[in-house]
Order: sequence, then structure tokens, then C-alpha cells
Amino acid sequence: MELTIKYFGMLAEVTAIAEEFLQIEPCSVAQLVKQLQKHHPKLEDTNFKIAINQELVDHTHMINTQVEIALLPPFAGG
Repeated sequence: MELTIKYFGMLAEVTAIAEEFLQIEPCSVAQLVKQLQKHHPKLEDTNFKIAINQELVDHTHMINTQVEIALLPPFAGG
């Protein structure tokens, strides 16, 4: 399946891209993060959240359909 990966804020600076497309097999968010960290090693030292189709998810969430993934930098608010 093809995923659209979007990088926001400082994550776009760290990866030097705002968006990319990946072909992957179904996997968990944790597995996807490991793949992204291999492709962009600077992400290993960066704190971020993951959103799938504009909803925050945890690392156990399974990705098994074509979706939009957003990597979001830390943010504050209430």
C-alpha cells in the first residue's frame, strides 16, 4: 500500500522534506517509525507525535489501508 507521509514544523527541517510517499506492507505505527528513522536518522533524536488521517494515534495502532500519516512536532496547549 502507499502511504503519504507529511512532516510539519521542525520535522520538515530535520528531514529536509515536507512530504513523501512510501510503499509498505501493513504494519504498526511503531514499525513505521522505525522505518522512517532508518530513512531519516535525525528523527531518532527528535520527539514527535503521529496522526493518521488527522487523528492522533499511539504506537500500537495498526496501519492496514492507504492513509495520510502526519508527523507532528511537540506542541503545547490546553
